[in-house]
Amino acid sequence: QVQLVESGGGLVQAGGSLRLSCAASGRTFDNYGMGWFRQVPGREREFVAAINWSGDTTKYADSVKGRFTISRDNAKNMVYLQMNSLKPEDTAVYYCAADLVYRIPTLRSSWNEYIYWGQGTQVTVSS
Repeated sequence: QVQLVESGGGLVQAGGSLRLSCAASGRTFDNYGMGWFRQVPGREREFVAAINWSGDTTKYADSVKGRFTISRDNAKNMVYLQMNSLKPEDTAVYYCAADLVYRIPTLRSSWNEYIYWGQGTQVTVSS
């Protein structure tokens, strides 16, 4: 099993930046892809970004392209989401997730394709 803990959320003004972190433990971290999702009450969980097991391939939702950057440090068992030029519509609870498939060569963007989830961290962007 894998345990994930997100941190780094908070309140920022529109146009500001935040860096979210996800600490992983339990299984061999560098064998699995990771993703970031976000959710607003009453809405479906939304894909934000994904990174493959080795960290050399990334994928982003159209709504965050050019503003968000996902990265990972396998030596530290950490995944990051750098969020720049934040907008009020970015307000949500952000979750990190670990893929189930060992060293899968593709990047997944559906929430039900990930098996392990963190508890979430709140990001609020004021206008």
